[in-house]
Amino acid sequence: MITEPRNILITGGRAPVALELARLFKAAGHRVYAAESAVYHLCRVSSAVTASFRVPSPRHQPQAYVQRLAALAAELGIDLLVPTCEEIFYIAAGLDQFTGCRVLAPERRVLAGLHHKGEFIAMARSFGLAVPDTELLSSASEWQRAVERAAADGRQQVYKPAYSRFASQVILPGMAATPPAGISAASPWVSQEYIRGTALCTYSVVYEGTVVAHAAYGSRYRTGRSGASVYFAPLEHPEALEWVRRFSGASGFSGQISFDFIEADNGTLYPIECNPRATSGIHLFSPEDGLTDALLSPGRLAQSGELVRPRSSRTAMLTLPMLGCGLKPGQGGRRDWGQAWLGAADVIWRKGDLLPVLEQLLVVYAAIRTARKHRISLTEALTEDIEWNGEA
Repeated sequence: MITEPRNILITGGRAPVALELARLFKAAGHRVYAAESAVYHLCRVSSAVTASFRVPSPRHQPQAYVQRLAALAAELGIDLLVPTCEEIFYIAAGLDQFTGCRVLAPERRVLAGLHHKGEFIAMARSFGLAVPDTELLSSASEWQRAVERAAADGRQQVYKPAYSRFASQVILPGMAATPPAGISAASPWVSQEYIRGTALCTYSVVYEGTVVAHAAYGSRYRTGRSGASVYFAPLEHPEALEWVRRFSGASGFSGQISFDFIEADNGTLYPIECNPRATSGIHLFSPEDGLTDALLSPGRLAQSGELVRPRSSRTAMLTLPMLGCGLKPGQGGRRDWGQAWLGAADVIWRKGDLLPVLEQLLVVYAAIRTARKHRISLTEALTEDIEWNGEA
């Protein structure tokens, strides 16, 4: 266990998982700082954060962003830099600038292969893991041929950008599958076999191929029909843990990594996509579980064979989007939704740290303005200045 206080710098402070990590590190006795390009973000006002710094946009000013982070790390004596969102891709491209602290990110080429929905599936297949049939589409003509083949064979397909997040542009069976504007070799899509089954997600911390922390949770309530999960109920799922161990061991990965799966009716786990960064499984960990030790000293845990896991049955939710799910609760109806609502703790609200509850309203307000300015969805607006879509 790490007992000496460390200086931690967290990026992506707008994300609930960043706030969760800040609170976990603070509870473990460490000093937490936040760096964010957004004016309003959850970590800005949290009592768990010693100080928050406004930095340039990773997407629009990548070099200035990395330079400012490196300067902050040096000035503050940072021991560990923890990216939480897609700013990790810009940080990973400038790892050589962080000479005095450890950065929880591998090289960008590693991240890029995992983030790309086609390359990730190809990688999993090469490791001998079962995967859904997936085809890369780089032009409108390739798209049209894929749609025609699927129709001729009676197959149901899912279409989505190779680089995307929150399933914001996914085209599911039954939706109009017209070629998207801008599809190209630089902005490819994938056509993927539609697997019927139960959705589940995992979050893990891995050190040189060894899993040192792990959590699994269901994906029962989401934003929209196929969007991001907003309700996090812990699952005991040995098969998912074994899958993550096989993939991690074969890839030799180090860092935070998360997977979305569909468990088919016959029990086969099919990977759908990978997020090589922090995701909502972090909300399942309590301070006593030791997730911060896995992030600070993963090598020690890998050597000892210890696996950090959530020890409580804590169920969490994002209250605002979970309210939206109550309007269309899906299978189980409002009764099941109501029971889920009553049994879950809001990930933002925390006694002694209430200002983030109000800050989230400002985050949404700013996102609405961004959405109107760029004529994009609210979900896309939340990540407009940090997302990475394969740029050099």
